[in-house]
Amino acid sequence: MFHPPETRRPAPGMTYDQMLETVRYEGAYPTRERAAEAVRNVLGAFGRQITDDERVALAACLPDEAARHLVSRVPAAEPVTGWAFVKNLAAETGNSPAVTRWETGAVFAVVARLADPSPLARILDRLPEGWPLLFGQARLLSRAAA
Repeated sequence: MFHPPETRRPAPGMTYDQMLETVRYEGAYPTRERAAEAVRNVLGAFGRQITDDERVALAACLPDEAARHLVSRVPAAEPVTGWAFVKNLAAETGNSPAVTRWETGAVFAVVARLADPSPLARILDRLPEGWPLLFGQARLLSRAAA
């Protein structure tokens, strides 16, 4: 009888505690709890914007607790632009769009370091405009599009 090899998640590049400390530093948060709240809010909302396959690929790069936040909510029918994501998350959390944009940048900066570049690039290419900037990446228009 054939038994397929066990599929084990690779060890993430950092633990959840290390991730929170990095987000705390990136976001200049006063406490670890505040950084954890940002991670929970941003990853939960981001998980709604990507497909199940994308969520699985990205979750495999994250510490377990962060991965659970990413897959904790049902995906939306249609993804929104990066700016609409920030505005919607601001309304959901009761924060201003400026604070939410800051939080998003702090969390996504760490996610971008942990994620495999190829799947992340495919995710960002599929999403509507404005997403690369949230991940700290500029996207220049080609001459043909300009």
